Amino acid sequence: MIQFPLLDETRIEFTHPESIDLALCIRHSLLFCTFEGETYAIIPEGQRLTALQLYNKLSLSYPIAYLGQSGYENLYLKFLELKTDLDISATAPSSSEFIDEELSLIDFIKNSADLLTSEESAPIIKFVNTIFYQAIKRKASDIHIETHEKKGEVRFRIDGALIKHIDLDKNIIDLIISRIKVISALDISEKRLPQDGRTQVKVAGKNLDVRVSVLPTYHGERVVLRLLMQAASIPALRELGFDEKTTSEFEELLKYSHGIILVTGPTGSGKSTTLHSFLQQLASPEKNIISIEDPVEYDAPHVSQIAVNTKAGLTFAGGLRSILRQDPDIIMIGEIRDTETAHIAIQAAMTGHLVLSTLHTNNATAALTRLADMGIDKFLITSTLIGVLAQRLVRRLCPSCKEIVSLSNEDADELKIAHGHSVAQPKGCVKCHYTGYQGRVAIGEFFMLDDSLRPLLKNSENDFEIREIMRERGMQFLSNQLIALLLDHTTGLDEIIRVGVKEA
Repeated sequence: MIQFPLLDETRIEFTHPESIDLALCIRHSLLFCTFEGETYAIIPEGQRLTALQLYNKLSLSYPIAYLGQSGYENLYLKFLELKTDLDISATAPSSSEFIDEELSLIDFIKNSADLLTSEESAPIIKFVNTIFYQAIKRKASDIHIETHEKKGEVRFRIDGALIKHIDLDKNIIDLIISRIKVISALDISEKRLPQDGRTQVKVAGKNLDVRVSVLPTYHGERVVLRLLMQAASIPALRELGFDEKTTSEFEELLKYSHGIILVTGPTGSGKSTTLHSFLQQLASPEKNIISIEDPVEYDAPHVSQIAVNTKAGLTFAGGLRSILRQDPDIIMIGEIRDTETAHIAIQAAMTGHLVLSTLHTNNATAALTRLADMGIDKFLITSTLIGVLAQRLVRRLCPSCKEIVSLSNEDADELKIAHGHSVAQPKGCVKCHYTGYQGRVAIGEFFMLDDSLRPLLKNSENDFEIREIMRERGMQFLSNQLIALLLDHTTGLDEIIRVGVKEA
């Protein structure tokens, strides 16, 4: 038997002869390296015959050698990385659209959660990881992967608005969706029914929880990935971005030992972030804090968190009943969705617990009528509810490129403000990725129910009467704050209309 030399893996250097097909070499486990200035053909111990057959077929003249197992695996990975880079460059229509100049894919893959297990899956593994990396770098909250008739599309939700990231071939989109199903433990063969899952990826050394929703559409499946925040992302109470007066009112509110605190607003308005900020303000070794959420969006310290699991029979109402038997001081309910949950929350507040929750209403005063619609007596609402915050997140215009223009008289009349004001509008530049916006500012209408207010609210018939009462008491509504942001050039006219200046 011919004996081949065993090279010192610490002294070899990666090389690939350009005349030899890279994919063919990887498939037959025939690799190449330089050692002391000479190029060697490297064959593995276990697949020696396959590698030698290709070596003879190609009529190569390089001397043959072995490497130790770890040395061969490292060299194999380098070949795989090179092939992946070439494949992605070939399949993507414009690699500059999704791969940052600062991002080296070879460096990136070293930090990814997944090892390259085969040459067939490697490009898609790296492609999906790159999408995650870019989404996090651009501070996206969601990734939308959609299939259309002739192409696919990846979009990021950044600062509350969807921004196109890249167009892709439908075949690539199918591979990406299959890859996401694999890492989320979903059925890759099921393409007719919706599927929900969850996964965790490791990007640049940090763990990221991802909620996955797959939905079949007419032209194929679409996937929405919600990037869930870690505990380090929970802002402190004074970092939420509200004005000083509102923040001081929050601090007063959190001194109560029992009652219900509600945060209202549409999806994506920052309700969960505000609630978790409240919990961190309240957390101490003397308090037992338990939350039930769907899903758990923050991995919060000092809080025992329960995830709703309807398939297993764990609902908000059922979980809440169990929480009450755990001797809690503070309870956080992800959302009051139904009458049963509302009744249990009211009972918890009446028996000496502080309850924090969210509710889907357009403004703060509508929370009272919403609870009444759920069948809660007005007496119970006014005696247990201690504060309601309705909040929004408004995109801030990019300071580098915003343009100042005159507000038209028609728009001024519609907003019920005086003529002659100037406003800013978005333009777009490199710093804001040509969106015209950079970051968001929080606004909120907030009221605390004190003893003087409770009899008035108890006797009011509808939401309109309640708002008039609060207007007379000097409450600042969302619409007032949106117009203030417009006039001081923080945001644009289109943005305050999108957020809801006409509805607030």
